[in-house]
Amino acid sequence: MCLPGTMALAQTAQKESLVDLANPLMGTDSNYELSYGNTYPAVAVPWGMNFWTPVTGEMGDGWGYTYDANRISGIKQTHQPSPWMNDYAAFELMATTGPLRIKQKERASWFSHKAEESRPYKYKVYLADHDVTAEVVPTNRAAQFRFTFPQSDDAHIILDAYNEGSMVTVDPARRRITGYVRNNSGGVPANFHNWFVLEFDHDFTVSRTWDENWQLRDNAKSEGAHVGAVVSFKTKKGEQVGVKVASSFISLDQAERNLSREVGGDSFDATEAKAKAIWEKEFSRIRVTDPDIDNRRTFYSALYRMLQFPRTFHEVDAQGQTVHYSPYDGKVHPGPMFTDNGFWDTWRAVFPFFALMYPEQDSQIMQGLVNTYKESGWLPEWASPGHRSVMIGSNSAILIADAYANGVRGFDVETLYEAMVKNATTSEGRPRDARGRVLTAVGREGVELYNKLGYVPYDVGINESAARTLEYATADFAISRLAAALGKTADAEKYAAQAQNYRKLYDKESGWMRGRNQNGSWSTPFNPLKWGDAFTEGNSMHYSWSVMQDVQGLADLMGGDKAFVDRLDSIFSTPPLFDDSYYGQTIHEIREMQIVNMGQYAHGNQPIQHMTYLYDWAGAPWKTQFHVRDVMHRLYSSAPDGYPGDEDNGQTSAWYVFSALGFYPVTPTVGQYAIGSPLFRNVELTMPNGKKLSIEAANNSAQNIYIQSVTFNGKKHDKTWLTREALQAGGTLRFVMGPTPNKQWGVDKAAAPFSMSAPGERK
Repeated sequence: MCLPGTMALAQTAQKESLVDLANPLMGTDSNYELSYGNTYPAVAVPWGMNFWTPVTGEMGDGWGYTYDANRISGIKQTHQPSPWMNDYAAFELMATTGPLRIKQKERASWFSHKAEESRPYKYKVYLADHDVTAEVVPTNRAAQFRFTFPQSDDAHIILDAYNEGSMVTVDPARRRITGYVRNNSGGVPANFHNWFVLEFDHDFTVSRTWDENWQLRDNAKSEGAHVGAVVSFKTKKGEQVGVKVASSFISLDQAERNLSREVGGDSFDATEAKAKAIWEKEFSRIRVTDPDIDNRRTFYSALYRMLQFPRTFHEVDAQGQTVHYSPYDGKVHPGPMFTDNGFWDTWRAVFPFFALMYPEQDSQIMQGLVNTYKESGWLPEWASPGHRSVMIGSNSAILIADAYANGVRGFDVETLYEAMVKNATTSEGRPRDARGRVLTAVGREGVELYNKLGYVPYDVGINESAARTLEYATADFAISRLAAALGKTADAEKYAAQAQNYRKLYDKESGWMRGRNQNGSWSTPFNPLKWGDAFTEGNSMHYSWSVMQDVQGLADLMGGDKAFVDRLDSIFSTPPLFDDSYYGQTIHEIREMQIVNMGQYAHGNQPIQHMTYLYDWAGAPWKTQFHVRDVMHRLYSSAPDGYPGDEDNGQTSAWYVFSALGFYPVTPTVGQYAIGSPLFRNVELTMPNGKKLSIEAANNSAQNIYIQSVTFNGKKHDKTWLTREALQAGGTLRFVMGPTPNKQWGVDKAAAPFSMSAPGERK
């Protein structure tokens, strides 16, 4: 059935470029105090090894590009997953004219967003002080630059190899610059290098290098703490100088191989067309038809962010084999490797999206995790590029089990199961940083006490103990599910029992989760509005909902479904008061909650993002519909301030992408998605098996946010959840929308999604 008016819209959609709806500047209007995404405009291909981005900040500043800046010092190769993790293996190219200035601030040029073009596959900007237009287009491990110069006897291209150790060698006869950079923010072995090769299409009139004291010399080679190179030209007005560049974490020879294989003799325009086609292929798998162009732009901007991380860290050698430099042991090994991901964020929706739509890519990522375990002895929780001691939890277990439970295959699941159990049983032998300190974010901090008491105690010097307990319990649920799938019955029972450990932190008197001392007493004083302390980047009112495996059990603890709904409502009705004494300052996550007029709802950070869907378990799905739409409408747009907080490697985007489709993966490993309120009139998804799923929403509009009825392939659907198998089988999922709630749809207990405490554990 075709909805009224959708035929013309569908014809238009078939003609337009979906990738050009994405705005890489979404989220760039951010700073340390307030994040509207904390993103940068990444010029890349999906999951690319190298990204490229303009630079407005100082070298080493995590906020490398911010929308309110007005000067650009160059375009850099970047591997930064977030400003909080900062960058590694970066170097920068800049084109200038006139007297040569090599220092970052001195060479920087004024620019305007009115003379800037930012696409996922291309960045172009006019550098006003130099009358130069700079452009870059990407491949996975290489790129092409094109600089359009004015008439000048002093046209320059500057390569800044950055600090912390670098080398450059200029070869005028071959029009090349080669070298390496070693800058990083941790998580690298002692022999870490990023080797690069640049090939120019013009002869150099002059070439020079500079040393770590900024002294320019005619030397062909310079090596030191911070070096660089300059090649100069005489140009006519409109003359274009092209640069082909590639890099490798393995060797200079491999960098040259990457350049030859990925760019070769292609023109700039050919590389641009190939990069655009790659994005278009991925975007066309989810084709949205809707008259609201703003919502569509937001959707594809979010989808662009979802398909960037985790980053490819492997390369293809001379024999055509996949190999990688290990950021764990410093050796070159066969097989895939991925990095730059914080699983505390991305297990929630990014990886479930991969399992649903990209199982082959997910399989490769899982095999990369096998390699990480073999090379380091541990699973990563925050890798950039190696282990980093950031955030909490044991979330690698969740995304691994979720992948396998949802049909992803082609990886060594037994080895990963062994790694998951190791995380859950010991903290001994964890890796250390360069200063010899144990990386407490690897494995489970406090695991021995957790296994003894059923919780991580508040009074033993382990910070954020309640949050750790709740996250370990969810991870235990994931282990139990994988154990059952692998026929390990005893383990399945053991970890299923541990998945109920959340109950040990529920304080009946306050009605919230609370830190607990080693002797069983509650931590005092207790303030549910206090951020940090027993919780992670949130307060008790946020973390008390972190029982994704047993929502019904949590509702029962809170006094039953009605009391549960009232408690959910209280999040939005309680004023945005806070206690920030644990941090000694108002961190940006607190401020982002405070200013949006949603009470205690803090969508800008991950712990509470699933909460709006929990009404589906308690007979009030229309409240999920209202709040999900409200969040999409008020907190997201494709503008530079378009996110409600840190974007976080695709997770905040994934919430929007799933929610706009009309469902969201609250509970891991069960292959279910809680239904919300679809944003668009029609979406066609091409599933991994090639089958088509059409999601229709009759009468959909900004006012008609409530579900009146649902059918799937013509059959009445009264459950508040959908299965992965049904979605991947294709067909037509049809919603009828209206302006007022239908309080009869989806309210029966049999309509609720999976919960450990539900009768029969509905599946």
